[in-house]
Amino acid sequence: MAIPGAVVAAGWIPFMVVIVLTLLFSGFYVRYYMSKYDSEVSTTITAIIALTITLLTSALVPVDIFLVSYMKDSDGMFKDWANSSSVRDETEDTVLIAYYVLYGLVAFCLFLLLPFMYFFFEEKEENSTCKSRCCSALKYCIVCVLIAATLFLIGAFVPSKSSPNSNSTEWRKIQALFEDMTSNGIEDSLSFVMSVFSLVGMLGILFYTAYGMSAMPMDLIKGKRSVKKERMQTQAQREERQRKREERRERYRNPSKFSRRTRERDQTTAEEDSLLSRRERHLVAAEKSWLRKCRIVFRPFEIILGIIFFLVAMLVFISLLLTNIDKAMHSLGYKSGYALPERHLPNPVDIVLVFCQKAFPLDYILMVGIIAYFVLCSMSGIKNIGVWFFWIQMYKIRPRRTSPQGLLMFCMILMFIVMAINVLLYELTPQYSSFGSEHYANVTFVGNGTIHTTVKQCTTEVSEDFCVVTRMTLLLVRFFYKMWVFGAAYYWLTWVFLGTVLISFLVAVIKKRRSVISGEVDDDDFEESDDEMIRA
Repeated sequence: MAIPGAVVAAGWIPFMVVIVLTLLFSGFYVRYYMSKYDSEVSTTITAIIALTITLLTSALVPVDIFLVSYMKDSDGMFKDWANSSSVRDETEDTVLIAYYVLYGLVAFCLFLLLPFMYFFFEEKEENSTCKSRCCSALKYCIVCVLIAATLFLIGAFVPSKSSPNSNSTEWRKIQALFEDMTSNGIEDSLSFVMSVFSLVGMLGILFYTAYGMSAMPMDLIKGKRSVKKERMQTQAQREERQRKREERRERYRNPSKFSRRTRERDQTTAEEDSLLSRRERHLVAAEKSWLRKCRIVFRPFEIILGIIFFLVAMLVFISLLLTNIDKAMHSLGYKSGYALPERHLPNPVDIVLVFCQKAFPLDYILMVGIIAYFVLCSMSGIKNIGVWFFWIQMYKIRPRRTSPQGLLMFCMILMFIVMAINVLLYELTPQYSSFGSEHYANVTFVGNGTIHTTVKQCTTEVSEDFCVVTRMTLLLVRFFYKMWVFGAAYYWLTWVFLGTVLISFLVAVIKKRRSVISGEVDDDDFEESDDEMIRA
């Protein structure tokens, strides 16, 4: 029996809508942060494409969950169109191909497209030609290609744990994950590379997402400083520095006779005075802006939104904590990547999503909302912290001031983080992300020959003949079993993530309210560009 058009439409049309919305959002976001004075069409388009691919990688997860859930009725029986295993396999193979295509595009962006465009822009000089820039960029990209080839070869040939014996207890616990698919070298190779990406992304989550989860709601709740009060403070500071500078010049009369230390102090004071003057100009413009005055009306909504984000952060924190405790008590152990065959402890997010599937598309909207929440927290963290290489800050993410290289690095970091978000979604919602709202009819024979049927939630202990697992979970757990180091690393890094969220929350609470012109003025800006921005 062919897949009904209603199933295809219900599963993939919302995804097509998400593609369009994601493309529009990526275009707006990149254009909003891209520098007005130092940009190229090629880097702008590359950043938009990379950001779109990044977001779609997570947007496919709700489609995957919906399709496996839609195969069954509430009584645990497969629908007429899904009775055939070949139809179910065809449906899920479509999703699997979509995953592989998106993961392949992610690998292409990280290993070739983004590095090439980064160095292509770096080679921009007054007398440089497109050909010379391409040749220089390709030379640097060779290193990235060699790294990619090395990772793919390691993934294809590195010794991994074989599938469990079919007679073992371990096999019965996870047989649903191995029955319908046998890995080959290409799959293992891609899975290995994606797992490495996710592991790097987990480090980004510890650094950026954890802070964003705490800073974003607190910034909304606290609000920004009073523009009038800040302008008066800035004006007073500038006048005080001007007075000290005039006193110093009157004391020495002839500035050319300044000592080295006095000259350095005078130069520092002049630079600080210039910075304060620019801040004052921006604050005056902000004080006169009607748009900022209208924001006062929306201030209560900002506070409500901040409280909602804070409650979501608490819910995510509690759910991840309970899942990790559950894994510590009931998982298959570190040699199976802490795979959890069945949930034992209550998980608020998991329970809500499974319950909401009764009113489609409420669960779909909630799942997209959770994914968007993680992505927004990550974006907020990167924007507030900036792009760092160890202890060196490379780029700042600021509206209309971000360099093209900074945006390309931003997209690269976000790609790694989104790969890890898919793992975090499985940690956050193990039941929903694996089976959605799937149930199965458990038939037992009573002693007198009668049959007793009960409807139970699907778990990995149930055969593929009765429950269909999502392709995302299949890819994750199967590879966790074969190379348990990754699963164990994600598990322990989740504990570190929970600790980082707590520390970040304390920092966000203690931190002062942001300036009204936060991100508009910095000491490394050019005065000319600042003047142009004011006139614009």
